[in-house]
Amino acid sequence: MDRKNIKIHFVASFDDASILRKFSILFLISSIIPVIVIFYTYFQNESGTYTISVQDLGNAMIFMVIGVLTAYASMRSLIVKTIQISKENRKALENYLGPQVLSDIDQEQNEIVTLSRSFNAITQQLEENIRNLAIAKRTLQSVMIKVGQGISHMENIDTFLQLIVESMSSAAIGKVGTLMLLNETGTELVVKAVHGTDYNAEKPIRIKLSDGSPFGRLITEKNPQVLAKDFLDKIDNPDLKKILAAPLLCAPMICQGKVGGLLTLSKAEGDQEKFQEDDINFLSSLASQTGIAIENAKVNSNIENTYLETVFALAFAVDAKEKYRRGHIERVTDYAVTIGKSLGLDDEDLTTLKDAAHLHDLGKIGIPDSILQKDAPLTDEEWVVMRRHPEIGESIIKPIRSLQHLCDLIRHHHEKLDGSGYPDRLMGQDISALVRILTVADIFDSLTSERPYRTKKSRHEAFEELRAMKDKIDQDIVEVLVEAINKRPLAS
Repeated sequence: MDRKNIKIHFVASFDDASILRKFSILFLISSIIPVIVIFYTYFQNESGTYTISVQDLGNAMIFMVIGVLTAYASMRSLIVKTIQISKENRKALENYLGPQVLSDIDQEQNEIVTLSRSFNAITQQLEENIRNLAIAKRTLQSVMIKVGQGISHMENIDTFLQLIVESMSSAAIGKVGTLMLLNETGTELVVKAVHGTDYNAEKPIRIKLSDGSPFGRLITEKNPQVLAKDFLDKIDNPDLKKILAAPLLCAPMICQGKVGGLLTLSKAEGDQEKFQEDDINFLSSLASQTGIAIENAKVNSNIENTYLETVFALAFAVDAKEKYRRGHIERVTDYAVTIGKSLGLDDEDLTTLKDAAHLHDLGKIGIPDSILQKDAPLTDEEWVVMRRHPEIGESIIKPIRSLQHLCDLIRHHHEKLDGSGYPDRLMGQDISALVRILTVADIFDSLTSERPYRTKKSRHEAFEELRAMKDKIDQDIVEVLVEAINKRPLAS
């Protein structure tokens, strides 16, 4: 090996060495070698075998100073590189940990301590992500257990009623949800399901519908209302006060013009925020779907129909859980059916599209609220959880014979033509025409809907983005949607 290669090999080995090894080598150059030179010169001079001249001493001093300065510059370079690494990673740390956590860490003046605290914060965040994944798994298991129980005990739908109330109250974080059924004589309401506080369903609360009762007025007028504190102050039952707090949003469950009960949402203790129009619309829609499910359970001996209506009620609950996507189901249904009609699909295919659009996000019932309602882009770990919802949705409807033809659309509405979709990474002709229609409708609504971390796009901006996805989605369907939407007047 010639000198040039030896030199290159030495430099490469030194660059690849650990910081501790580099420090040891540089310390040896700057300290040990000069000390050895001094001691050697001293003992040689003492023994009389060597006499150092002033010039030689000066040269030795220059050599030692050069060695010390070289080592200092090299060690300083190591430290500067460490600081540069810390600065270069600051942006990534801010995206991962958040600006507030990073601001607290940056208060440290010591760069080593700052790096240590950054790594500790990242470790804690990773541990939190692992806990969230475990929660998501337990949530999914809980949902599937309840669905299984409902299938096994379909002579009543109490299990599904509880699931509906849980979804409803989860969609409105910090609130208590209740479901009350009207008895056969129409003289009292029976509290059947509660979520958000303790409740013993084996000893149900009964509310008499006396003359002038606000609950009686709700059933008579058949409109959602918000009950104020002055009414709730008149309630004598302490157990009832626990689940009914002002302001109380109530919506009647109506089927074929007949009220079967009430859904209510109570604010958490100390929460003075008023109910918004979106809350009222959400509860009213959910109450309507639940009323249909309950009425079918009473008059229809077909167990599957009862489950079917309940699943649609759950789909509306899922739609409401994502506060930035409320109304998503109806909009996607509108776009999908519009495309289908423009393509000349028959009534059977149009019905399939409509039902699949209503249920396409049903699987999100098994996704934690911390992910569904997050006010920022999802992390890689959270996306792993979110991408399970098509499989969850398929597993919920698969036991229903009359919905099995929707399994393909619900499982595959996030597949892409180039194989980059999920959960099965289908490609090209493996993706059916109805799935392609639902995918385009779903993406268009997402692009034109508001998000906390970005503003919604105009219809024309959304069209351009859809066209830019030429390798991922069916462009013939995109153009059909563009033509149909352009015929509609712009919203005022």
